[in-house]
Amino acid sequence: MNVAASDGTSPYLNVSDYALIGDSRTAALVSNRGSIDWLCLPRFDSGAIFNRLLDYWHGGHFTIAPTCPFSCRRYYEDATALLISEFRTDSGLVRVTDVVPVLSESDKRATLVSLWSLLRRIEGIEGAVELEIVFKPRPDHGRLVPQFHTRGRTGYYADLGARLLHLATDISLTISRGEVSGTLVVGTGQHATLWFAYSEDAPAVYPRLRDADTTIEQTRMFWTRWAERCTYYGPYRKTVLRSALTLKLLSYAPSGAIVAAPTTSLPEVIGGVRNWDYRYCWLRDASYTASVFLKIGYAPEAITFIQWLIHATALTYPALKVLYDLFGEMSFHTKTLNYLEGYRQSQPVNIGNEAKVQYQLDVYGEVLDSLLLYVKAGFPVDRQMRRRVIKMADLVASQWNLPDHGIWEISDQRRHYVHSKVMSWVALDRAEQIVRRLGLRADLSPWQTARNMIRNTVWKGGFSVQQQSFVQTLGGGHLDATALLFPLVGFLQPDDPHAATTIEAVRNSLGIGDLLYRYRMNDGLPGQEGAFLPCSFWLAEALALTGRRDEADALFQRLQEMANDVGLYSEEVEPSDGSMLGNFPQAFTHLAHIGAALRLDQGRYNAPSTMP
Repeated sequence: MNVAASDGTSPYLNVSDYALIGDSRTAALVSNRGSIDWLCLPRFDSGAIFNRLLDYWHGGHFTIAPTCPFSCRRYYEDATALLISEFRTDSGLVRVTDVVPVLSESDKRATLVSLWSLLRRIEGIEGAVELEIVFKPRPDHGRLVPQFHTRGRTGYYADLGARLLHLATDISLTISRGEVSGTLVVGTGQHATLWFAYSEDAPAVYPRLRDADTTIEQTRMFWTRWAERCTYYGPYRKTVLRSALTLKLLSYAPSGAIVAAPTTSLPEVIGGVRNWDYRYCWLRDASYTASVFLKIGYAPEAITFIQWLIHATALTYPALKVLYDLFGEMSFHTKTLNYLEGYRQSQPVNIGNEAKVQYQLDVYGEVLDSLLLYVKAGFPVDRQMRRRVIKMADLVASQWNLPDHGIWEISDQRRHYVHSKVMSWVALDRAEQIVRRLGLRADLSPWQTARNMIRNTVWKGGFSVQQQSFVQTLGGGHLDATALLFPLVGFLQPDDPHAATTIEAVRNSLGIGDLLYRYRMNDGLPGQEGAFLPCSFWLAEALALTGRRDEADALFQRLQEMANDVGLYSEEVEPSDGSMLGNFPQAFTHLAHIGAALRLDQGRYNAPSTMP
């Protein structure tokens, strides 16, 4: 089996070697070597079943790959989440279709299927290819080694007590300790299926192999119909749809929450400690997602998130926390999995996220901006939501002058971040617009006074005359890429000369080619993280907004080439070699990608304006 990584030095594959499949409940990462190296069940934030991504030697995986050297071409089937991998060897060509089944409500009523499953369909295209098959789950983040048994012609199973793992297949495989494996020669026109199902319920529903083709077709139609709802028809429709589909895959359908990424502890510095768990819902990212969904035709997804938001914040109302779990709770614990070596020996491997206790003011701006778009779209606003808008604005008016941890969650101490002040201004501006649109009774004078004070404070201490740019902290000298957002959110007019000088200062200070670092200050952690991809898309959007459309278009097209072969973006990029860093794929980057595409089309295709 070919296990060499793309760089030829480590068995770990590059982050860019992975593609995403899922069902808006959980997601799997499938490599271009035929292995599924990451899958958490039954939810994004559950324990991993396949976790070789974080420990190559001891982690679980599900591999279908030629036994001899091969090349791989892969792609998503049209605008769907069906992944096609074509493996070519000297002896032939074989195709593997990977899909996490997801059915429409009508199909669910007519079909008995497992709630959690993963289907792999093998098809011989040319000649004959010998495949190695290894099904090696390691539940509970690798702590558990299951014992498999045969189930006659229905496949193989492992009973974990309250849980059941079942592999339905028409391939004869061998059971060994903790895995089921074997080889298969696939000739032209031959087919084979492996259908993995996970159950926590009794009685369990076993996949029926005769239903595989129907299930694939039903899933294909689900995604095709979803993609057809997209109302963006600009020149970048194909890539915008891929980003939208990725965001949909990162949405948790039962509640409406949206995770920042489906993985944990993929490092921002290889071999370093900047390893975080992103399998939770950050209000900032999710609010951006709701805004984007509203703008490109996916109102139901946005409405579901708004409803989740109201539920999630009930216990802390009117205060907002930074992140919540998929059900809007904060009861999850943080811990380190010391027994896993980490991706390319990057430790620690973390479960949970300490940012849940941080204080971040900017989140009010992002949430209230998405609520304003919701109101503008004419969706119903109940008494509870109206009351919360007013109370959140009251809180911001009284707390905007406090230091916080900021958008980048720098944990060593609270600071007076300029971006947090600007987003507090945004929160009060959007709240006032909501109140006026809905005709609510509220005392606007404290909000207006606070907005004026914020503006004066930002201009007095947040703009450096020497550098001709907004800075990271009041009275500080470091620059921050968040300054690119100030004209995008309306704090600056596009023709304000300070917007143009800030763009140039940020590029000169934080830029390396088309890439931008978030900041260059010492944040208390060792190692230099990579360039932050969303910032480059913010730059393209800021250039477009300030009248430099041709330059913005050219930059945007170059940035699109930084996606991997199936159109997915990471959080960060190592400027020296272009390798992807951080948890993957990253919702924030895909949001920024769509935002820049919409901004580039504004006026030319009547696309709406967008926040980052």
